Amino acid sequence: MPHLDRSATVAQIVADHAVAARVFQKHQIDFCCHGNVTLPEACAGRQLDPDAVFAELEAALPSSGEASLEADPRSLTVPALVAHIVSHHHAYLRRAIPFIAPLADKVARVHGPKNEKLEELRLTFAELADALEPHLDDEEQVLFPALMSRSPDPALVRRELDRMYEEHVAVGELLARMRALADGYATPEWGCSTYRVLMSELETLEGDVLRHVHLENHVLMPRFAAGRGARC
Repeated sequence: MPHLDRSATVAQIVADHAVAARVFQKHQIDFCCHGNVTLPEACAGRQLDPDAVFAELEAALPSSGEASLEADPRSLTVPALVAHIVSHHHAYLRRAIPFIAPLADKVARVHGPKNEKLEELRLTFAELADALEPHLDDEEQVLFPALMSRSPDPALVRRELDRMYEEHVAVGELLARMRALADGYATPEWGCSTYRVLMSELETLEGDVLRHVHLENHVLMPRFAAGRGARC
């Protein structure tokens, strides 16, 4: 069984082993905007046993002879990394948000009398969508072109990277609130098929956004902002 470097930060673990993101998502360990801590530090005060989480991570890692299914994003050039973020993560969000929104509306309307948190969940998802959609536009129209410019404007790059990071923090807080309101994306016994689909879609969206933010905070940003990656 592969072994992890136990002194590595959670962000480094995900950078080295993409599959670790799913384990951290399950345990609500923030590897994006607060990923500069070790796993024992992340587990402290959260009623999580770091040895148990390490064991779960190591069990999830592919064996040394098994080919990796995902290229290491750290090996990509800036244009290739940006293209991956836009074609994979941005494109996913542009499809998922309009698909999920009416599901959240329907579930809140039909099942709200049984679970009063569903209306707040609907509103929180709408707030998340309102935060993400202009964020994607700003990255594609301002930040990414600035990063790929032959003569980047240092002040513009710094301002846009700072804004990206702050918006990521806000998105992380909305994701945490959404998970709490959705009871960890569990469907109660009385939940209908639409309820189950909504929970599944929200959990998938959470995982994709966390990986998306990790790439931008810990792979893309440190190339342009020396020292900033340490805070993310």
